[in-house]
Amino acid sequence: MKTLDIKLSSIEDVRNFVNIVSKYDMEIDLSSGRYIVDAKSIMGIFSLDLLKPIKLTAHNDNTDELFAEIKPYII
Repeated sequence: MKTLDIKLSSIEDVRNFVNIVSKYDMEIDLSSGRYIVDAKSIMGIFSLDLLKPIKLTAHNDNTDELFAEIKPYII
């Protein structure tokens, strides 16, 4: 399991992010405060506070390719 912080600043960022993470066959969660949602769910992401950094948790140790693709959103 690996964790990092991301920032999704616009609707377009959310859409692109979901398209990227949906390609991976691993569980990926986003959390903000006490809320945890599936990173592959657009509606779930919009239920989070997008003004603050969001914690991404990938439940797989082979995340190099994923993290390379989402690099624009990593803070």
